[in-house]
Amino acid sequence: MDAEKLKSLQIKPEARARPQRSLWLIFVTVILLTGVFAYYAWPKKGDDRRLIGVDKAKSAPQANDTASSTNRSAAKADGSVLTVSGYIITRERIELSPRFLGVVKWIGVKKGDSVTNGQVVVLLDDAEYKARLQEVEGRLANARAAVTKSELDYERTKKLIADLIETQEREDDVRLRLEAARATVKETQGALELIRTYLEWTVIRSPIDGVVLEKLVDANELVTPQSFGGNRGPSTAVVAVADPKDLQVEIDLNEADLAKVFLKQECRISPEAYPDKVYKGHVAEIAPEANRQKGTLQVKVQIREPDRFLTPELSAKVDFLAR
Repeated sequence: MDAEKLKSLQIKPEARARPQRSLWLIFVTVILLTGVFAYYAWPKKGDDRRLIGVDKAKSAPQANDTASSTNRSAAKADGSVLTVSGYIITRERIELSPRFLGVVKWIGVKKGDSVTNGQVVVLLDDAEYKARLQEVEGRLANARAAVTKSELDYERTKKLIADLIETQEREDDVRLRLEAARATVKETQGALELIRTYLEWTVIRSPIDGVVLEKLVDANELVTPQSFGGNRGPSTAVVAVADPKDLQVEIDLNEADLAKVFLKQECRISPEAYPDKVYKGHVAEIAPEANRQKGTLQVKVQIREPDRFLTPELSAKVDFLAR
């Protein structure tokens, strides 16, 4: 290879130097990108607020779930330590029942009627017992007549014995017949009282001043001391009554809130139907046994001075107050 060809293959010195302008542009671009990334990556003062807001947003569904539960416990400025929803009930529900098989002859009340203590509400057919009463009264009259005859026989026998006409054995026989006649009178009087008791049982009266909750039978229906009809299961009642002035709120208290409730604790009751109405009350009963399946304990709050706005089986909110 000659010298001129080798010379043509050599790189000229001015061609070996890189252009300095392109290199500086690359460096400036890298520095700017690094600065922008550092600016946005560095934490700022407002970031903690945004993070707290995100945490609150995440915890909001849990708070809503807790608020929608029946038992809501939180210390409040109004003095309540626990707020729970329950149902208004009558403290005592009295179901009037027949004491024997019979037919309803008359029923004088309907659902919602007011009744007084001793008021007749149901009459059962008493024809059979009136007939038996007359029969027993006749037997009693015969027994008393037998006693009178035995007494006369005994007096005559005593005179004859005094005159030595009759023997002592005759006196003993007459005396025993007199005692048997008197015993028969007592037995018949007992049967008479029993029939009169049955007649009294044909008249069913209200034992309290209250209101009729349910009328469970109609006239001409056959009733027994225990029936299995309807959807209430075995029942013996013809009428159910209760005192509307003796009301309670029945609550299923979560076991986690049990430590906040105690007997005689003061409470505020507000019916859900009338949230502007507020009534005073106190814890009257705490069940001695919990419900294992629900994890609850039944508590009853007695309502003081209830009025017409409180209807049994409606829901009400109860605020348990601090000590």
